Amino acid sequence: MNADLWGLAALSLYALLAATIVLIQSARCPEGWAIWWLYVVHRLYVPNVFHWRANRRCPFPPEGPAIIIANHRSPVDPLMIWMNHHLIPQGTGPIRVIAFVMAREYYEQPGIIGWICKAMQSIPVDRDGKDVQGTRQALRHLKVGKLLGIFPEGGINTGPGLRDADVGVAWLALTSRAPVYPVFLHGTPQRTTMVAPFYTFSRVRVSYGEPVDLS
Repeated sequence: MNADLWGLAALSLYALLAATIVLIQSARCPEGWAIWWLYVVHRLYVPNVFHWRANRRCPFPPEGPAIIIANHRSPVDPLMIWMNHHLIPQGTGPIRVIAFVMAREYYEQPGIIGWICKAMQSIPVDRDGKDVQGTRQALRHLKVGKLLGIFPEGGINTGPGLRDADVGVAWLALTSRAPVYPVFLHGTPQRTTMVAPFYTFSRVRVSYGEPVDLS
């Protein structure tokens, strides 16, 4: 066997080994292979487009329920919150889904957008604030020990300061007895369309606050 064939065989072996490692890692993800692949793509995409930085390691719990709240300035905000959530103060934790409460019209989009929303266990709600079914689904999510993401301002806030928060967050926290983790997002891009922020290069800073126990 000449040098070229040896080189080709070695490359094939390395590729097979890499593919085996990827398959094993994705199969071991407690949330399923689809979430593992989404997180791999996410960790390549977010740092390069948004230059993501945080004030410290993510304080979200590696297990058990929690409510994550944040200001809402851009359609990319959920991506910023999901970034590096496994790098907890104690070391490296599991990849966990953060089920964000979101407007029903985005959840029901066809194609890749709708698939990602469903894979991420997003909770669709109507914008009129009277969606009892969505509230019950969010509560069930917490009762089985999962993470819930909420933007208390409701829709995207393009104005200065913060909007008044929806009292539903407090109700969920008190009813579920789940801790609340505040997050503040700086610099997430705003544009005239919902798609443009996803390819707008930015410098996003994430500030994690201390958890609040309302139980």
